[in-house]
This record gives sequence, C-alpha cells and structure tokens, in this order.
Amino acid sequence: MVDILIVGSGAAALTAALTAKARGASVLVLGKQEPTNSQTSMAQGGINSVLNLERDSVAKHIEDTIKSSRNLSDKAMIERMCHDAPKVIEWLESIGVPFSRCESGAIAQRQLGGAREKRACYSQDYTGLKILHTLYDNILKEDIEYLEDHYLLNLVVDDGVAKGAIVIDISTGETKQIDAKATIIATGGYGSIYHGYTTNAFGSTGDGVAAVLRAGGEISDMEFVQFHPTALKSSSILISESARGEGGYLLNTKGERFVDELLPRDVVARAIYEQISSGEEVFLDIRHLGREKLMELLPQEVHLCKLHEDIDPITQLIPIKPVAHYSMGGIDVDRSLEVRGIQGCFAVGECSNAKVHGANRLGGNSLLEIVSFGRLAGESAYHYAKNRDIPKASDTQLEKDKIHIAEIFNRSNRVNFYEKREGIGKLFYESVGIVRTETALKDALSQLRNIIEELPYIGVGDKSRLYNRNLIELLEFENTLELGEVIVLSAIGRRESRGAHYRDDFKEQRDEEFALHTLCKRVDGEITIGFERSYI
Repeated sequence: MVDILIVGSGAAALTAALTAKARGASVLVLGKQEPTNSQTSMAQGGINSVLNLERDSVAKHIEDTIKSSRNLSDKAMIERMCHDAPKVIEWLESIGVPFSRCESGAIAQRQLGGAREKRACYSQDYTGLKILHTLYDNILKEDIEYLEDHYLLNLVVDDGVAKGAIVIDISTGETKQIDAKATIIATGGYGSIYHGYTTNAFGSTGDGVAAVLRAGGEISDMEFVQFHPTALKSSSILISESARGEGGYLLNTKGERFVDELLPRDVVARAIYEQISSGEEVFLDIRHLGREKLMELLPQEVHLCKLHEDIDPITQLIPIKPVAHYSMGGIDVDRSLEVRGIQGCFAVGECSNAKVHGANRLGGNSLLEIVSFGRLAGESAYHYAKNRDIPKASDTQLEKDKIHIAEIFNRSNRVNFYEKREGIGKLFYESVGIVRTETALKDALSQLRNIIEELPYIGVGDKSRLYNRNLIELLEFENTLELGEVIVLSAIGRRESRGAHYRDDFKEQRDEEFALHTLCKRVDGEITIGFERSYI
C-alpha cells in the first residue's frame, strides 16, 4: 500500500506529488499518457501573481477574480489563492521555471482579459509547457514513482472511505487494484465532449469526475464551460490570450473592432459569436506588433498559424472562432480539497471545483490554481494519510470492473462510437454552447440519451489486450456520455444567464434565485440535481 496515490500527470498532480514527497510520504503518480503530455501544456499566456505592489495589489487580484466569477465563488478560497500567488512564483523559480524577464531582470508580466493590471508572469507563450517540464524534471530528481499508460476506471470506496483505485495497465491490458491511504484525483477537465470544437486534447474526458460520481461523491457547476474567444477557425487550435494581452485586435470582415479585446472571456466569446451568427467572419490582427516583438513574445502562435491555418500572422489576419476551452465545474470539494461524500479522496486542478472560478474563469488563474492548490492537495492528503492505518480494501470494485471490460470485448460493435463522438461534439457546440435555450438543451438531452441506450451495441474492433487504445477511447466515450447528461441537466435547471452559461430565453443574471452552486450526485442509480448557496 502506498501513502498517497495521485491520478493524473499535469501540473496539479506533479505539484501535489512533490509536496507530499517533501513531507515524507510515499507517493505513486499514474498518468494515462506519456509524461508532459497533459493539458497544462496548452496554458500559454501566463500565471497570475501580484509582484509589483506599486501598481497592483492582491486586493485587486481578488476583486478581479470575484467579479469574473459572477458572484458564484468562495471568497475565502480566492483570497487564499491570490495571497499565495507570490509564493507560488518564488517556488516555481526556485525549481527552475524559466520565466521571461524585463530589461531590469525582473519577471516580465502581461495583462490578460478581465485583469486591471499586468499580472500574468509568462515564459514567452509556452508558460504551461515550461512549468510542466520543470515539474517533471523535479519528479525525476526526487525519484518519485511515476507509471505512464495507466487508465483510471473507478475508485475503491468502502463505506464512504477511499482506499485506492482500479486502473488498466494499457501496456498489458491488465485490470488491477492499487491500494492507498489517500487518493488525489488530478485528471483534468471534460472539454473534449465538444469534440472538434474545443482546444482540449482528445483525452480531456472527465475520467476522474465520472469516477467520483459513480463512487458516491458530489460534482458541481457542470454547466459552466468556458469558451475561449480565439481558436483557429479550421482546426480549433488555441491562439493564446497573450496575443490580445500584447495588443492584438479583433476585427470583423469590415475591418471594424467590435469589442474591447481584454474584457472577460465570456463577454468577448459572445461578441464574436454574434458577429459570426450575423454572417461576419472574425479575425485576430497582430500584424501591427511587428516581426521582432512577435518572434520574441509569441513564437508559438506564429508557428501554430503557419502549421494549422497556412497563414503568416506577421503579415496576414488570423481567422478565428470561439470554442470550448475550460471546465469551471467538476468534483465538489471542501476547503481542504477533500471530495464531498468520499473521505480520504482529494481533487485538484481542472477536475476539481474549489469555487475559485465560478461562472467564468479569469485568464491566468488556471495555472495559479493548479500549482497553489496542488501544494494544498499534497499537504491535505499527507495530513490525512499520516499515521493512518486503513484496513485492506475489498476487491468488489475490481471484480465489477473486470466483468465490465470483458462485457465490452463481447459486445457486437454494431455502432461506431467514433462517429457518435463527432456528432456529440457538434451537437454540444450548437445546442449546449455559447448561447443556449431550453428547447435546444432538451433536444440535446434526448439525442444523448438515445446514444446511451445504444451502448450495448458499441464495442471495440480491436480485440487485443496490449496497448488497446480502441478500448481506452471507448471507456473515455462512456465517461463523456455520463457527464454530458449532467451538463445538460444542470444547464436546463439554471434558468438564467451567468458568465459562460448564457440562456437566450433567460438573459438576465438572477441572483435572488440562482446565486447558487449546482450540485449533482447519483442516488439509487439516478442523477439528482440540486442547488446550494455560494460561500461568497
């Protein structure tokens, strides 16, 4: 048995691992893909922290975060994160993150949407990637055990207490149980349900969120999915907010600037959506910044435009559209990041709802959250596991999962789930997207449930056990179906517009009725949706 099992391989997971190991805990990290291949690498623009107290303040950072959340957040958690930010930057520097510098030698900072000041520390436009690589270097240096190609099936929970997890070793196909005194879920968000219309990798399927829901834990605010204003029109590849933070313009076909580019993301995304809906094309213009500045500060954006759109942004306009980007909702946790409903299980990062983003995440706060709260998760799990003698877990869940995997291999495979996955992506983008109505949401729910009914006829063509990605992708698809139903039910229940959740049939924010968190759990196999007062 290990002291702390960490499921996930992004910055939240690795930060938690380093923190717990430094305390003296035995730690095992599991990733379903290769190291440094997590969604953290897509966070390009920067990580927020107040470093210059002459022009900025922590109070402003807190206020900007609360304002962006649209009154749906926990002020105490926001204050904790924002006050911790300078220490986070100091720690990241100490372990080797190569931040970009001003001429004075100080860490360079840029302004991102929704922020009143230049607050985002960055490493060109590779910030998340540099942080992730540095963390993994330190995982190797600290000799922390890391197993790649391990896929989370379910949590092991006995009488409401987490005792580890059931995983598939993708390399061998073996389904096995890993026992642990404490478990940290850091599996990322669920944005890839918008398949083809998201900046997320295919693997952002909410595996940890779905596992917690099945295990009796609570999940919350699932209807709040942030749409990033600027993704490449043809490929949905992200063009970082740093491009606007450095002075880029948004233009329509007429060459008009139609919105303040540095407003919060939900406002900018809807403004672009309205332009496109009225027949306009929308472009990001960074030509005026000049070759030298672009290659110094935004080299990745230049490369991505050339690679995926076949245009040179130094001399040409960048065609863009808004697409699904970030999951504000997720596993409901308390202020120590322990999962509500499951003792000894903690959740951190995009899979977790720690109530700091609310209805709309402030640009630059995602990297801050995963490092700041990654350290908190490591501390909380360590204190829980310390000197705790947990009786051996039962093998009931292991046997159930072995039966489920065998059943998948025996299915007829009459329905192609890859085609269904693409169809769901389009359906969600159009009906559970930037602008929503009850009619469209209920139609999406009906179509989704029809697909769920087809699951007995959805199998795998690849019957081998070794490195069977076909099997893993079907299991991911099952998770997105389960969570998709929750997302739509939550969106139907929230009869108002708030942040990233915009209802064309209920256009006003209704604080008297809906300044509440949407809570979801399974009761006797059925999904229940309720509301709970925000801490703010």
